[in-house]
Amino acid sequence: MTGERAALRQPRRRPRRGILVGLVLVGLVGAVLGGVFPFRQMFAHHRQVDAAEQQLADLVAGNQQLEEEISTLRTSTEIERIAREQFGLVRPGEVGYTMEPLPDTAKQSVIPEVVEVAEDEEPSDSWWQGVWDFLTGRDLEPDG
Repeated sequence: MTGERAALRQPRRRPRRGILVGLVLVGLVGAVLGGVFPFRQMFAHHRQVDAAEQQLADLVAGNQQLEEEISTLRTSTEIERIAREQFGLVRPGEVGYTMEPLPDTAKQSVIPEVVEVAEDEEPSDSWWQGVWDFLTGRDLEPDG
């Protein structure tokens, strides 16, 4: 009986180790998931900032081009050129001619274009691309 009592008094360490390992794994998974989601949003925001900066650079270049066009349009020679081309105006003493296109007597029939789609093509996004997009936050960005 003393052997049985000694066996009963001995604490079992294996289940405690299993619980401890399980808690550690749950903590690690929680830490990884807690770190992934903020980084996803951070990556998505960085890409949005880069896209906005590129859009700003394009708009600044477009504004510069429009400013140059405005300064060109303010000259008298450009005003005369536009008046002649777009409005058919002529100077006093000049004769203006206009040409109209001939009427199209034979109407062309519209033939719809047939587009064949191959059925054996893979989808553009595979599962691993979706996982990568999730991890990097690309799925948070609007398309386009």
